[in-house]
Amino acid sequence: MDSVSSASNVFPARRDDITGQFGLIWLVLREPLIVPVLKVLVVVCLGMSVMLFIERVYMGVVIVFVKFLGKKPNNSYKCEPLKDDIEVGNSAYPMVLVQIPMYNEKEVYQLSIGAACGLSWPSDRVIIQVLDDSTDPAIKSLVELECQRWASKGINIKYEIRDNRKGYKAGALREGMKHSYVKLCDYVAIFDADFQPEPDFLWRSIPFLVHNPEIALVQARWKFVNSDECLMTRMQEMSLDYHFTVEQEVGSATYAFFGFNGTAGVWRISALNEAGGWKDRTTVEDMDLAVRASLKGWKFVYVGDLKVKNELPSTFTAYRYQQHRWSCGPANLFKKMAIEIFKNKKVSLWKKCYVIYSFFFVRKIVAHLVTFVFYCVVLPSTVMFPEVSVPKWGSVYIPSIVTLLNAVGTPRSIHLLIFWILFENVMALHRTKATLMGLLEIGRVNEWVVTEKLGDKAKLPAKATKKPRIRIGERLHLLELCTGAYLFFCGCYDLGSGKNRYYIFLYLQSFAFFIAGFGYVGTFVPNS
Repeated sequence: MDSVSSASNVFPARRDDITGQFGLIWLVLREPLIVPVLKVLVVVCLGMSVMLFIERVYMGVVIVFVKFLGKKPNNSYKCEPLKDDIEVGNSAYPMVLVQIPMYNEKEVYQLSIGAACGLSWPSDRVIIQVLDDSTDPAIKSLVELECQRWASKGINIKYEIRDNRKGYKAGALREGMKHSYVKLCDYVAIFDADFQPEPDFLWRSIPFLVHNPEIALVQARWKFVNSDECLMTRMQEMSLDYHFTVEQEVGSATYAFFGFNGTAGVWRISALNEAGGWKDRTTVEDMDLAVRASLKGWKFVYVGDLKVKNELPSTFTAYRYQQHRWSCGPANLFKKMAIEIFKNKKVSLWKKCYVIYSFFFVRKIVAHLVTFVFYCVVLPSTVMFPEVSVPKWGSVYIPSIVTLLNAVGTPRSIHLLIFWILFENVMALHRTKATLMGLLEIGRVNEWVVTEKLGDKAKLPAKATKKPRIRIGERLHLLELCTGAYLFFCGCYDLGSGKNRYYIFLYLQSFAFFIAGFGYVGTFVPNS
């Protein structure tokens, strides 16, 4: 009995010793190291917040002037409809190549091929090129049969495959441009597998290229067919509507430059070739091509009232992979091209500053870093350090104004603004991680995972009631759960001992991370 009691006395003593050692280490490091570092981080984050704020206000002012002055593409560039020429017949119309790159697109291949074959244009002046990188033999056969079906109706459609997937989408597009019949074409329209252009798409876009020889690219806007599918797709719609309504519009109106969206656009083939064609050095081959073409002096035009239907990723996993690619790629491209852009002699100094600072640094790097590091790491940490204060303009006013400016793109969803803020902060975790990977060229820097398209698969009938078995590992996301636990702890500390009164925000944000961490975001579609 004595030995048992003595052992029970030893363990609490050891625990007290360990706790005391940690407490001592904390006291030793707190004042000389942690507090100064946190103060520096606050200053850096406030600086980034100001940069982002100025950028958003600048774009807001420009878009007001664009709308007020009526500076639409139709007013800035000649875009008269093409007319028939009785003497030369259909030869008066340029030859157009329509490329549809796809990879195992079982759910949507018929939609995209059907829409492309339904484009209104002289039949002998258009070639539909399906670039099928599918690895599933069954899907390959289905796509080939669909192409044969349209060919039997008199459509000039080519089904092209290759032996490997080198370069992914960029590699497929590059190989597609090597075929002999492409030499006959003047322009190339590109549509991803889930995009469905309206029949008049070419009639509304090609005139910009025909009448304005300085224009290399005409970019259309995306129209989301499943934005109401779930709350996550509504959040995506808000972010992408701002991108198209403001960012693309401002770039087109001011410097005739913006990032090609990779689809729903038409390129002048001579400009594409002059810029060096498709390169697979990053996961944003579309942006890479756009920057290189711009450095050659080519101009781009964004036509906001020309819309192409497409699908938003509705599963959380698919959206995470997409956002990794969209965040990692631009950061990696910035690292590879910053010096080349600075040394370029063909474009003005102002345009170079715009591309390097506004387009790349603020929008593609600072925006991600400040959203996560400041609002989900540094700001919550300050509740435990009364010596470190964050001015109200940095913690409340600036983020509020930036958020309201972001909301202008989707007025119908303004009542979802709080949900959008919380969701964007959750996604900023992955965007920040991906941005750092791109800058440092580590980890999954060149990872390319095709965004899963569901088509009608997600629209399960009401009687499909048998709940699929879900493995816990398929839903759990540890990074989100750990971040949520950290924010919840900071919220409890602030409620009990702090003076900042951030706990309401911290609790809400922690719950958002927990919801994402347990996989209750977006739709869940069982594997077929």
